[in-house]
Amino acid sequence: MESLGTFLKSRRDRVTPAEIGLRTYGTSRRVPGLRREELAQLAGVSAGYYTRLEQGQADTASEQVLDALARVLRLDQVETVHLHNLARQSAKPGLSQPLPEEPHPRVLTLLKSLGEALPAIVLGRRGDVLAWNRTGHALFAEHISYEAPRDPEQRPSIPRMFFLDPHTRAMYRNWHELARVHVAYLRLTAGRYPTDARLAGLIGELTMHSDDFATMWATGDVADCTVGSMHLRHPTVGTVNVDYQVWLQPDSPDHRVEVYTANDPASSDALRVLTQQVSRADEPEPLRQS
Repeated sequence: MESLGTFLKSRRDRVTPAEIGLRTYGTSRRVPGLRREELAQLAGVSAGYYTRLEQGQADTASEQVLDALARVLRLDQVETVHLHNLARQSAKPGLSQPLPEEPHPRVLTLLKSLGEALPAIVLGRRGDVLAWNRTGHALFAEHISYEAPRDPEQRPSIPRMFFLDPHTRAMYRNWHELARVHVAYLRLTAGRYPTDARLAGLIGELTMHSDDFATMWATGDVADCTVGSMHLRHPTVGTVNVDYQVWLQPDSPDHRVEVYTANDPASSDALRVLTQQVSRADEPEPLRQS
C-alpha cells in the first residue's frame, strides 16, 4: 500500500524553498524540494528524528508533530487526515481478507425512492458498485449486466472499468481528470484501511496492468471525491454532461450514494430519453390473445 515515509517524501519533494521563504544563496541542490533537515527545522523537530520518521524507524509521531509537518508541507485538510492515518499504521497487523460489502437496507430504500428520474449508484469503499438504479446502470455501464452488483464476486469495479475497460475509457471525454480523482481517492482509502487485502490487491492489479494508473499513483496525490463533473460520449444518447454529488451514509460510512444531474439543457433532454428507454424496458409485455 503506502508508508508514512513514502508520503512524506513525495510531499517534501513538491515544496520548493522559495515557496516558504527559505534562502538558498544560489547553492546547487540535489533534491527537487525541501531537504530533510530543512523540513525538520521548520517543523520544530530534530533532523535525526525526522529522518527516522521518514525511514520508518520511529515508533510513533505525536499529533502535534504531524500537524507541524502538515503546516510546513502545505497539506490541505484531506492530505492532513491521510498523514495522520498513515502514522497510525505501524501499530496495525498485516493484511486481512474483509467480508464482502453489503449496502445497508436504508441505503437501498433511499435508492428506490429516487426512482429513475435521476441516475444513482451505491459505491463501496473500493469503488465496487453495490447497487444502482436502472438509469444509473444505463448511463454508465449498459454493456454490463444490470444484475451484476448482486454477486459480491462479480460486482463491477469503477476503478477497474476506468483503467482496464476500453469501452468505459472511450465514453469519458474528461477521462484524465476523473482518473486522477479515482487514484487520489483510492490512496485516501488505502490510508484509512491499510489492512484491507482486497484493496491492496486492486491497487496491485491496476499498477501492473495500467501504465496510466501506475504513473498517477506515483504522484502521491490524495483527495476526497464528493462533487464534480463528468463529460460523457454515450453510445445511445450522445453527448451528456452531468454533475455528481456524493451522499455519505452515517450507518455505513464506507458506502457512498452518487447522484447525477444534467448541467445543460441538451444533457437534460438526453437523460430524459434514457429514462424513457429504461421505463419502457421495465414495462411488462402485453398478453397475447390466442
